[in-house]
Amino acid sequence: MPLLHVDHLVKDYRLPREAPWRAPETQRVLHGVSFTLEAGRSLGVVGESGSGKSTLARLVMALEAPTSGRVTLLGRDLHRLSPRELRLARRDFQMVFQDPYGSLDPRQRVGRIVAEPLAMLPEIDAAARRTRVAEALEAVGLRPGDADKYPHEFSGGQRQRIAIARALVTRPRLIVADEPVSALDVSVQAQVLNLLRDLQDAFGLTYLFISHDLAVVEYVCDEVLVLQHGHMVEHGPVAEVFRAPRHPVTQALLAAVPRLEAAGA
Repeated sequence: MPLLHVDHLVKDYRLPREAPWRAPETQRVLHGVSFTLEAGRSLGVVGESGSGKSTLARLVMALEAPTSGRVTLLGRDLHRLSPRELRLARRDFQMVFQDPYGSLDPRQRVGRIVAEPLAMLPEIDAAARRTRVAEALEAVGLRPGDADKYPHEFSGGQRQRIAIARALVTRPRLIVADEPVSALDVSVQAQVLNLLRDLQDAFGLTYLFISHDLAVVEYVCDEVLVLQHGHMVEHGPVAEVFRAPRHPVTQALLAAVPRLEAAGA
């Protein structure tokens, strides 16, 4: 059984009424997207702006409901779970967002930010929570003492490490990373990408990696899925797709994006 199975996922959004007497129209953002992701593997989802990448991420995270189709994680259809069941299931899948500062509450200390997902684990007491936070910070290259600081005291790359620590703290099986390095300098991108690879090796993580940058996906992912206007136009192993891209969108993305040579963290 694959860790994650996405089956014919469709998402429509209702548009504003053009006039009070007219029925609202809808816009289809995803058109029957399907894929499977095995445990310990990484799938990169790429496409131009507006291709549906972030919508797909929100549906996989059960932050929005699909118009039709299913998202099955560890055999559970996430969109058919009760609110309580979904809350408990979230220990198995977490998300890292694009903006490493906007995704962190500037009024909260790092320790509280990282510990926030542990609220869905009622069996974790205060002492275990502190231990989990310290372990997560150390896993991303920060110090346990950093738990007492605020996000503004860190660089952009360090703030993204904090966001990754928050995703790790529940010991999830799947991490959905939505453009996790696009807001960082190129040299810092390389450090964070190396960190993500190291964490995958250490903890057996599975990544769904959303990006517009095929060079980043080539470095991190085993497979790539290309979206255009919500349609899946190409899907396969990274090495094969990059060696012989079949679709014009894939060819254009490969031609337009400079390659990223990742350096040591």
